[in-house]
Amino acid sequence: QVQFVESGGGLVQPGGSLRLSCAASERIFSIYAMGWYRQAPGKQRDLVAGITTRGSTNYADSVKGRFTISRDNAKNTVYLQMNSLKPEDTAVYYCNVDRLRSGIVLSWGQGTQVTVSS
Repeated sequence: QVQFVESGGGLVQPGGSLRLSCAASERIFSIYAMGWYRQAPGKQRDLVAGITTRGSTNYADSVKGRFTISRDNAKNTVYLQMNSLKPEDTAVYYCNVDRLRSGIVLSWGQGTQVTVSS
């Protein structure tokens, strides 16, 4: 059962922007805080941004001030606006429930590749 479908990744030059989208099931979206994670080759999967059902947000220090997480409850979709991208932002990006707030993660989707390179 597919629970998360991520999209919007691609190749972008340093300093550029991308907007990621993640569609989730209504049941999950209505209950849980949502999060965006990323995993670079050879590294662990880290939470970079989270948003509660009421819209409170939190960010990893590495993306604070550059990334913005938002959610559209009518569309059961969470977004990640990424600005001022750096090569070190290159990773596969995934959405899931925010494990810091919820204490769990659900089955992972396929993710979307973001590559920042000149």
